[in-house]
Amino acid sequence: MQHWWSSLTAFQQVAWAITIPVTLIFALQTILTFAGVGGHHMMTDMHGDFDVSHDHGSFQLFNFRNFINFFLGFGWSIIALEGSISNQFLLITISFIIGILLVAIVMGIFYGMSRMAQSGNMDIHNAVGQIAEVYLSIPPARSGAGKIHVTIQGALRELDAMTAGERIATNQWVKVTNILDNQILLVEHIAHPQS
Repeated sequence: MQHWWSSLTAFQQVAWAITIPVTLIFALQTILTFAGVGGHHMMTDMHGDFDVSHDHGSFQLFNFRNFINFFLGFGWSIIALEGSISNQFLLITISFIIGILLVAIVMGIFYGMSRMAQSGNMDIHNAVGQIAEVYLSIPPARSGAGKIHVTIQGALRELDAMTAGERIATNQWVKVTNILDNQILLVEHIAHPQS
């Protein structure tokens, strides 16, 4: 391992130093997500995020999940293409574009899964009274929608949510109090999930 590392150029070492950690984090995210063990904790948005608005909610461009996906595509592209593209500027540019494309593809997949989850056999009214965790911050006074992770009918769902009160930040706990327009959950902030 040490011999392999020392045989790399400085550029290759940087590429591997980026790619190995993000690959491990991506693998852990994937395992936690499919195991249903709260993998969303690792994929929450960073503060100071940029919202890309959709009908009743928002899809955040700058969040931890997209950060990992970008560097996953960027790093592996550099490693895979480095032998065939000798110009480092061109290699970095192509890898950057591939990283952006990977983020766009993953966002599209998660958006589609979110829509499918909301339009499936789930009865959204079963969410009333449930405790949930905020995934994308919820704007104040019903001025916009955020997203929450809530368990309905034994399955963890990501659904749009509004609040009548103050803004509720990511990772805060809420209680679902009502359903708006048969598709948006009205929530109120609680101090602890067992409240």
